[in-house]
Amino acid sequence: MSANAAQEFALQDSADDFQALEEKIYRTIEQLKAAREARATAERTIERLRQQVSERDEQIQTIRTDVVSLRKEREEVRTRIEKMLKQIDALTSAESEA
Repeated sequence: MSANAAQEFALQDSADDFQALEEKIYRTIEQLKAAREARATAERTIERLRQQVSERDEQIQTIRTDVVSLRKEREEVRTRIEKMLKQIDALTSAESEA
């Protein structure tokens, strides 16, 4: 093999190595882009879920407030009914004594 042929072979091998490296770099760039897009999508999803959790927390607080209010109202109604029942009992016992 002549020196020219050996030199051409070395240059071709070097060019192939460079092209392989270039392809790896482009694949890495594409992977980086995909990873960044996935991260951005994940961050948007996280933000949406945080907003939903916040809204649910507000709904839960509203429901708790409503439950407390309804329990108080129920106790007031119970007290009023018991008072009316005592008055009815007093009237019926007064009528039976008469």
